[in-house]
Amino acid sequence: MGSIYKRGEIFWLKYYRNGKSYRESSNSGKESEAKRLLKKREGEISDGKIPGIYFERIRFNELSDDFLADYRVNGKKSLARAERSVNHLMTAFDGMKVPAITSPRIHAYIEARLAEGAENATVNRELAALKRIFNLGARQTPPKVDRVPYIPMLKENNVRKGFFEHGDFLALRETLPDYLKGFVTFAYKTGWRVSEIEGLTWAQVDLANKIVRLEAGETKNDEGRTVYLDDELQSIFEGQYEARKTYKKLLPWVFVNEAKDGPIKDFRGSWAEACQTAKIGDRLFHDFRRTAVRNMVRAGIPERVAMMVSGHKTRSVFDRYNIVSDTDLKLAAQRTETYLRAQMGTISGTVTNIEEKRGQTANV
Repeated sequence: MGSIYKRGEIFWLKYYRNGKSYRESSNSGKESEAKRLLKKREGEISDGKIPGIYFERIRFNELSDDFLADYRVNGKKSLARAERSVNHLMTAFDGMKVPAITSPRIHAYIEARLAEGAENATVNRELAALKRIFNLGARQTPPKVDRVPYIPMLKENNVRKGFFEHGDFLALRETLPDYLKGFVTFAYKTGWRVSEIEGLTWAQVDLANKIVRLEAGETKNDEGRTVYLDDELQSIFEGQYEARKTYKKLLPWVFVNEAKDGPIKDFRGSWAEACQTAKIGDRLFHDFRRTAVRNMVRAGIPERVAMMVSGHKTRSVFDRYNIVSDTDLKLAAQRTETYLRAQMGTISGTVTNIEEKRGQTANV
């Protein structure tokens, strides 16, 4: 059993768990408050729980460090995103004791981030990180968190709208620097992520068999992928391989920025300038990913095969990229009209035949 004693004007508690003594301030000069807290702690111990004072010593920084360490140890590709989320969470919870991070405080954080202009999707990534931080703390041995607060998620608009019509793509490619033309053509046709194309090496290419591979672990979803090159892409890759012989040193990457004698990295300036020159408005490189999926579906490629080419793992994500354009809607209207006209013609022919038979019967 525990006891209470006084230090100055404040009552303190002393109690034991598994032979270890704990001393805790009641933060009150009232003996009744100290007795109430002692009874609570004794109840926690009798139920086999860790006394609440243990959790009150844990701060958010400790949990966030464990969270990032988990990302590093497991080699997760989204470490950079996790670090950004933690940096934003630190603005509200830095140094805060874990029990003090309650749902009202989380609501206040959400409102502050939205007031700063953050998108719902961005805030949700941060809230997901916060939830993961608490869950990891709760699963520790011994646990560092005795409860996970309710963390609400915001509604997102997941509809993706940007894509390239073929004429827009040709206009953009024409205005891009030469070293980017093959790069964007491959993206336009395969829908691969920009990081996957930037890191593509000759070790992943079999020119003789027209094959490009991403091995398991090299992709975002950790699944391998194989793409067969069409004639245009085969020609581009052969040209890239021949150009390799002219570089100052033998480089492993397929697509190279010759001016920097290295792989293609940041080309945002060239991209923005090309979009302006081609008069196609502001576009994202990620629009190629959506466009490739849509083009494959339009071409009659089975959806499962299209997903294997582009690297989409879940059908829900694939559906968001299969975007319908104004051209698709007009074509649907035209085909519906053609179908209905054919139906009207069939009905008209049937009515005419019935009337002719009626006339023949009357004559008889």
